[in-house]
Amino acid sequence: MSAEVITKEDLQIFRIQLLDDIKRMLSSSQPKEENSEWIKSKEARRILKASPGTLQNLRISGQLNPVKISGSWRYKLDEVNALFHKGK
Repeated sequence: MSAEVITKEDLQIFRIQLLDDIKRMLSSSQPKEENSEWIKSKEARRILKASPGTLQNLRISGQLNPVKISGSWRYKLDEVNALFHKGK
């Protein structure tokens, strides 16, 4: 087995390439929705007049697409309102 020596210059080049790759990935990602407001489960349940179990079933069935942030689910207000009006 042969060993290769990695210099500080090699690491600097790698760092620059890595940062360029990350910037390119972030710039090519989908544009973020500017007016999307996220609400917690409690507020979503209040709007939908639903129990915690019903909200979980809506998540599992894919009718709502929340994100989990720091252990709590966040829902797009637009999605929750659309589901509420669909149920009327």
